[in-house]
Amino acid sequence: MLQANDVLVVVPAFNEAASIGQVLDGIQSHGFRVLVIDDGSTDETSVVAHQKNAIVLSLPLNVGVGGALRCGFRYAVENGFSAIIQCDADGQHLPSHLMDLVEATNRTDAHMMIGSRFGSEKTTHDPSLLRRFAMLALSKVAQHATKHSITDSTSGFRLIQQPLLGELAAHLPAYYLGDTFETVVVAGRAGYHVEEIGVAMAPRKHGASSSGNFRSIVLIGKVLTTVLLGIHFRLRRLK
Repeated sequence: MLQANDVLVVVPAFNEAASIGQVLDGIQSHGFRVLVIDDGSTDETSVVAHQKNAIVLSLPLNVGVGGALRCGFRYAVENGFSAIIQCDADGQHLPSHLMDLVEATNRTDAHMMIGSRFGSEKTTHDPSLLRRFAMLALSKVAQHATKHSITDSTSGFRLIQQPLLGELAAHLPAYYLGDTFETVVVAGRAGYHVEEIGVAMAPRKHGASSSGNFRSIVLIGKVLTTVLLGIHFRLRRLK
């Protein structure tokens, strides 16, 4: 059974100095150790993270969320953690749900437990109609791959435990949606157990999302085509 000290919270961050301090306070108040991957920030992100006594890995240039997460996953594996929780640095993922992910994983023995933004009445997440339609299409593919109801395959708030964690530490792609949707599909097709629970999501207080609606829709179309054609990355099948 997982406990908080078995889990490393991995927070990729790019120019999030304004929000990272409050995010780290929230995570640490729930008893979790936290690793910040400073993804080539040009502000004081790493300085604030160090002040909050987080573990900090600073990358010399911006490699993107997937590349930053892979560094975090490798750190977790190399330092003996049984699981990680992906958590954004912008304050939208609520630390109060960290133990919810752990407890749901313990109940189900899932290898990946996703925090779904569409599974809670308290969420403030309200994507555009076009983006919601695209996300619905992704979720249908994810449900077929995992054999479970998946409403939010693009959520970046999720727990991943061994042995899936070790596989993703070696193979997690760096491109857009590779670290979220594509990972869900590939894990499901390889026989790993993927489920989700509903979580609330807070509005972003500082900065802006790195991808607008139009760019997101174009990239969603590309990754959906990649997955449907079966030309995605591969994981070793679960024995």
